[in-house]
Amino acid sequence: MVDRVPSSRRRAAFTLVEVLAALLMMAIIIPVAIEGMSVASRVAVLGQRKAAAMRVGERVLNELLVETQIQQASASGTAYEGESSFPWVMRVDNWPEDAMQQMTVTVSFTVQGGAHEVSVATLLPASPTADATLGTQQ
Repeated sequence: MVDRVPSSRRRAAFTLVEVLAALLMMAIIIPVAIEGMSVASRVAVLGQRKAAAMRVGERVLNELLVETQIQQASASGTAYEGESSFPWVMRVDNWPEDAMQQMTVTVSFTVQGGAHEVSVATLLPASPTADATLGTQQ
């Protein structure tokens, strides 16, 4: 008589079909996960550059206000933060609602070949010198 091993003592093992199915699932999931991580990395870089551009815009706006450069209708330049350069443009427009003016600083930057920009603005009381520069009368 043949002595059989009870079913409770059998070795558990994967069949060839189960191994192939697991490999197929990994072949599908791994590229999707890597692409997701790549997209997340690009978004993180864009967010960091956008935050730096906003800091530059606020700094330039504050410097222009302190230096009373609002007599000019527009100005431009380049600001630096760390190793990055950020070209900026300032313009002053008449506010349509009240006798005020809106000063806007727009900062440009590139991320992975794509051009982006952010703007920072504030309202100022209309001054006669600024109105004359803009070509309007009160």
